[in-house]
Amino acid sequence: MVKHRFNIIEGDPSPDNLSKSDGHKASSPQNETPGNLSKDALEVAATLRDNTISKKVFDGFMRTADAAIIVITGIVAYLSEASLNIPSLWQVFALFEAAVVGVMLFQMADLYQANALQKSFTQIMRLITAWALVFAALITSLLLFLPSTEIPQAFLLIWFASGAAVLAVFRMIMRSFIVRWTRMGQLRRRAVLVGGGQAAADLIAELERQPNNDIEICGIFDDRDNDRSPPSVSGYQKLGNISDLVEFARIAQIDMLLVTIPIRAEKRIIQLLEKLWVLPVDIRLSAHADKLRFRQRASSFVGAVPFVDVLEKPIADWDTIAKRAFDIFFASLSLVALSLIMLITALLIKLDSPGPVIFRQKRYGFNNELIDVFKFRSMYHNMTDANASKLVTKGDPRVTKIGRIIRKTSIDELPQLMNVLMGQLSLVGPRPHALSAKAEDRLYENVVDGYFARHKVKPGVTGWAQIKGWRGETDTEDKIQKRVECDIYYIENWSVFLDLYILFKTPFCLLETENAY
Repeated sequence: MVKHRFNIIEGDPSPDNLSKSDGHKASSPQNETPGNLSKDALEVAATLRDNTISKKVFDGFMRTADAAIIVITGIVAYLSEASLNIPSLWQVFALFEAAVVGVMLFQMADLYQANALQKSFTQIMRLITAWALVFAALITSLLLFLPSTEIPQAFLLIWFASGAAVLAVFRMIMRSFIVRWTRMGQLRRRAVLVGGGQAAADLIAELERQPNNDIEICGIFDDRDNDRSPPSVSGYQKLGNISDLVEFARIAQIDMLLVTIPIRAEKRIIQLLEKLWVLPVDIRLSAHADKLRFRQRASSFVGAVPFVDVLEKPIADWDTIAKRAFDIFFASLSLVALSLIMLITALLIKLDSPGPVIFRQKRYGFNNELIDVFKFRSMYHNMTDANASKLVTKGDPRVTKIGRIIRKTSIDELPQLMNVLMGQLSLVGPRPHALSAKAEDRLYENVVDGYFARHKVKPGVTGWAQIKGWRGETDTEDKIQKRVECDIYYIENWSVFLDLYILFKTPFCLLETENAY
């Protein structure tokens, strides 16, 4: 387990300098500067800007790559052996069996452990041994269906040699990446301890006893004063209180929060979760001190230490990749299909009133990050409202003639497809709100408890709220409450199929323009 060292940043680690290098928000919705955090907390956060690499994604990539290499080298070997005369059914069977058995045996040989992958000689020896066992299994299977005289020896020999060579080279290439990622700490899971004192010390000691532990403790946060919760526990520094933790997690890329408070302290845990559930991280409650046992679906393990799974990060690991692939594919397709409409709209805006065609507006993105959202300009240039301090109403004199049409039809939102390709927005998700958006003269975050929980995923061009009738003006507290409820429902029930449903339902919902001004 790596302990963070302080005073390692070159230059001035002041809040002003750090906030300028990052678009993340602090806990105060209207203030981008993380001014409440201590100098030590800011220094640690500055070292945690980059995302870690998901172990599930890495393992899946390695398995998929191995299976692909086995199949491709098999096909090449088959095509290179002109005298080969095997029915195509056996060829397909051999390729499939070798890929499946190969991945299984490689797993048994620990060929997918990041630590083991750094040991070149050991890896190659284990790889060749496992690869030989794959062919032993393959030949045994072929003998069940073919006479021994018809076993394609030349084909198998070419496949074995080429497969071993390509698999070995692939692992050497991956080893160079793994060494680099390990040095940068990107293959570790970053954790923050919530609660200090003896409970935290016991948990740290237990984690440090685990072999091949991949947890990097980034600091401790506790509301108790130094008399009850020491400023340092087992070499890890207390960086602030729970409110500071929310601010810290807006800046640093954290994977999980490990709550060390005893499970029996229910009231205190509930108070903590009311503050922390808005963060896009896993929250786990340590059961180590209570010596409890749980069903598998209610618990998980960090090393051998049991934890109660309180909240899980939404859309993580392979889901993140699936959603990003979905966004890129459908956003690209939409840009091609709608390019003529967008060109005509840009021309009409230019002819209708002076000013730029595209309007940029600061809005809240993932984890309260501030992003520039693109829209076709629908207001007169000298009347635009960058912070949306006043919502657009029916007959609003600030809206141009063309603006009324493109707002009614949501054509003004089409440039946000570029935000999707840039990775700032998703096609489907909670709609991004402007900084000063209000309902009945109250900021949205002051109207809805846990409002910022909707930022646990990337905002979207369309969303569940939009197809459920909550599109358009949110001038009343009830409207924004209903919209946020829809957003939370989407986050908790996300799937690719739900995104498809929302995406294909959206055009039909745009025909309902009663609340769109």
